[in-house]
Amino acid sequence: MAIKRTKAEKKIAYDQKLCQLLEEYTKVLIAVADNVGSKQLQEIRKGLRGDSIVLMGKNTLIRRCIKVHSEKTGNKDFLELSNLLVGNVGLIFTKGDLKEVREEVAKYKVGAPARVGLVAPVDVVVPPGNTGLDPSQTSFFQVLNIPTKINKGTVEITIPVELIKKGDKVGSSESALLAKLGIRPFSYGLVICNVYDSGSVFSPEVLDLTEEDLMDKFASGVSMVASLSLAISYPTMAAAPHMFLNAYKNVLAVALETDYSYDHADKIKEYLKDPSKFAVAAPAAAASGGAAAAAPKEEEKKEEPEEESDGEMGFSLFDD
Repeated sequence: MAIKRTKAEKKIAYDQKLCQLLEEYTKVLIAVADNVGSKQLQEIRKGLRGDSIVLMGKNTLIRRCIKVHSEKTGNKDFLELSNLLVGNVGLIFTKGDLKEVREEVAKYKVGAPARVGLVAPVDVVVPPGNTGLDPSQTSFFQVLNIPTKINKGTVEITIPVELIKKGDKVGSSESALLAKLGIRPFSYGLVICNVYDSGSVFSPEVLDLTEEDLMDKFASGVSMVASLSLAISYPTMAAAPHMFLNAYKNVLAVALETDYSYDHADKIKEYLKDPSKFAVAAPAAAASGGAAAAAPKEEEKKEEPEEESDGEMGFSLFDD
């Protein structure tokens, strides 16, 4: 017969287990466990078995264990977890990829009925169609202002109806109607609300970022830095190319308006004095390009008859 442990012994064992996890793992997912049953939690533990461990417990006890562990080891990183322990939450210690673990946890959602007094996490819409209920049940639909008709001895809903809005409490009539229709509108499971990784805490939405998203954000940041640097005339690596280009434009503008000159400015001045050179330069470039492309073709045509003559000469000698 197993010996029943006292509360003090259970707390000591829990403290030892949590301290061991804090030493072994550097990545933790903080999950909200509202309306999650023990059987559902057991299935989640089975699914994560191997590289992840789910730990539930009282927030005050977890905070105390983290504080004691930090004082003993001198590692203050895990103190960030204490501020995240609000409400009915649990800790998922993992050595795997954080995004994959979150996706695995999201698979274990269970449908739940709309109980009276619950706050709806989503909008509940009753679809049109035959309900299978006899005409004596029309009172439920009348109370909720749901249009119906009698079809073949059963009640039929004619149009889709938004029965409960997100954030509203479920009433007794709505709960009874959904139960009669066999609709389980809500689904519950562990919901990741925060992520801890080696002393850093961030939102789980960060896990959805791809390399393209990061590159876009980085490019946007560089653009903002360059714009600010140009506005206040402060040199930075991001603004340097634009500053050099603007400075060159200014030098070129001064050269065009004064007698100061250099090679490239001389060419621009020539074009400005005689705009017809723009029209002359373009066809000349096109002609030179066309001639260069036509030259190899002519050489190929010239080479072909030479090969044929060699072949004919070879055959003639062979025939002799």
